[in-house]
Amino acid sequence: MLLGLDFPGIDHIVKNRPIFSVGSFHFNKVGLICLIAGGLTLILFAIAGSRHALVPKGVQNVAEAGVDFIESGIVLEVIGESGLGWMPYLTSLFFFIFFCNIMEVIPLFQIPAPARMAIPLVLAMLTWVIFIGVGIKHQGAGYFKEALFPPGVPTALYILVTPIELLSTFIVRPFSLAVRLFANMLAGHILLVTFAVLTEALFRARWFLPISAVTFVAFVAFTAFEILVAVLQAYIFTILTAVYIGGAMHPEH
Repeated sequence: MLLGLDFPGIDHIVKNRPIFSVGSFHFNKVGLICLIAGGLTLILFAIAGSRHALVPKGVQNVAEAGVDFIESGIVLEVIGESGLGWMPYLTSLFFFIFFCNIMEVIPLFQIPAPARMAIPLVLAMLTWVIFIGVGIKHQGAGYFKEALFPPGVPTALYILVTPIELLSTFIVRPFSLAVRLFANMLAGHILLVTFAVLTEALFRARWFLPISAVTFVAFVAFTAFEILVAVLQAYIFTILTAVYIGGAMHPEH
């Protein structure tokens, strides 16, 4: 209680009740959002792929704009033409994360799935497996030698460089990739919930009605900002994935 106002605890923000449970298995809103995000991604490209208009409209226009953006802004810029084979994965990754993120501002959902560490961690581990697999495919066992013993480094320095490369490339990289998405979306979620609850509480307390108008405007502004963050975080995760794949394909870069 603060000045007669009742604010919910942090557990109301970061926890979700199960929608249904079967034994030790619990399915909650975050799981539902992931299913919806995956379904929306499939539906978007299924509908767009079924239309062949010379002048794209509606869903086809959105899908083609997204594909062009990923191709020109990420794949060709980061990996080059040799990375075009990864277009389906990178495009799907971008849209899936975007749909998961944008649920934060959708009524009834109002939470981004990546605000739960399990979601970005699974995506980061998938990227980790892929870029290691790509490195082995293109360089063979020499991939690990090139990564852990960079050419041009004096032999005496390998005692310092090799442990650092091991940590940064194979351990810290997937963890930082996951934490970046998780931390940004969780922070935004807490911020929106805080201002929404604060606005409601101040509105109910008539003495604070003028202040509630200010917090409401701030809530609307932060909502608009979080829409931008939803796109930006999907882009950052996707472009970093492309960077890791490109580095495994072309170690000289």
